Amino acid sequence: MNALLVLLALTLSVSVSLAFPADGPAAVLLCASLSAAVAFAISRRSTHARFLVHVFVAGVIVRAAVGSAIYYSHWQGFFGGDAFTYDYLGTTVLHFWRGEIAQGYYQTMMGIYVARNWGMAYVVALIYALTGPNMLAVQYFNAVVGAATAPVIFLCARQIFQNLRVAKLAALCVAFYPSLVLWSSQGLKDGPIVFLLAAAMLATLKLGERMSAKYFALLVFTLYGLFCFRFYIFYMAVAAIVGSFFVGMRRQTTGGLVRQLVVVLALGLSLTYMGVLRTAGSQVEIYGDLETVQRSRADLARRANSGFAEDIDVSTPSGALSAIPVGMTYLLFAPFPWQIASLRQSITLPEMFLWWASFPLLVLGIWFTIKYRLRQALPILIFTTMLTLAYSIFQGNVGTAYRQRSQILVFYFIFVAVGAVLVKERRENERRRRESSRLAALEALRVERATRAALASPRTRAADARRPARDVLEV
Repeated sequence: MNALLVLLALTLSVSVSLAFPADGPAAVLLCASLSAAVAFAISRRSTHARFLVHVFVAGVIVRAAVGSAIYYSHWQGFFGGDAFTYDYLGTTVLHFWRGEIAQGYYQTMMGIYVARNWGMAYVVALIYALTGPNMLAVQYFNAVVGAATAPVIFLCARQIFQNLRVAKLAALCVAFYPSLVLWSSQGLKDGPIVFLLAAAMLATLKLGERMSAKYFALLVFTLYGLFCFRFYIFYMAVAAIVGSFFVGMRRQTTGGLVRQLVVVLALGLSLTYMGVLRTAGSQVEIYGDLETVQRSRADLARRANSGFAEDIDVSTPSGALSAIPVGMTYLLFAPFPWQIASLRQSITLPEMFLWWASFPLLVLGIWFTIKYRLRQALPILIFTTMLTLAYSIFQGNVGTAYRQRSQILVFYFIFVAVGAVLVKERRENERRRRESSRLAALEALRVERATRAALASPRTRAADARRPARDVLEV
């Protein structure tokens, strides 16, 4: 496996460098450096490091290959036109850092982006500062981040269920599921957001078990990152984390209650110190009312020909509640075969068939989790429920719903893995039961045949015939 992965990586690196002599070498060098750093961090784990490194490297190679194909064919606009927006924003930020743009002009051009969701613009600017304007380098950065999500999900699943099969299957799904590969191989912010969410949940699960400065720092960093990339997800993540700490992810003890209170207070102080809560308050006032949500949803529903339920009005609480069933159906299952109207939508069908077939496993996994692992999985359950309901209300476009589904798919795959392992273990138990029954029946048949053979043998008949005479003589 090691030799195969190295061969594939070298082949891809050489091919990209030859195909894109201007951008390829710098992008490959950035990708190789980041991948080596992440692989080294993974390899320091004493358990299952080999498996996780293999999954991570294979995930990077797959994403880099897809990203290279998109870059070579100029399909950025076809799959995700936001990549051009982030390229422009990152270039503008870099020019401002270098003093090439006046502050007044910069604030005029970038005011709305600096006020909220400025994280991706800064990431692109940092990458361009290292490699020069290079969209392929941004795609490779996202490829590394997207592939690194798989080991994090492995750790989350292992922390909750203590089952190696569940953890491995969840990691494989995250590493190679088509839409997760697609969105994390482009110059979009979906890959970093999903990684930050997974890392935040892992830190929360670890802190729920015991206090750790390392995981507390990771939690603060990831929450701040979410705030910079997509502010409304930050609110849901904080609500899920704080709620899970108050309820408790382990059996309640005095020490556990004190630890949870300390974590919540320290988290609040840290976010306040960084100015997050002050900015968050102003954002809630601007974007937190249902009228704003309705305007955004109506705009999404009118885009292209992939809008749905344009007549639904979510500007009132009753309207928002009425939108949930339709919105959730489209969020979880769209696009449907009868809605296919373009090549971009048709290429999603194989993946959708796979997802629809996996949905019963998702239901089974969630049922098992609620019944037996509710406290341990509480942060993930709260967050995925909140984000699913929010997107069900907010989304009015099939394409956008399909893209943003990736933010909850990584956690859904944990429950899919639980359902799959439950089904597999039931089949194995049933097979062992049948095998035991068959072996027992064969043993009983063997004993019966041996008994019949012994009774039917000449020596046995002769002995039986002589036994009464001996008895008489003895009497």
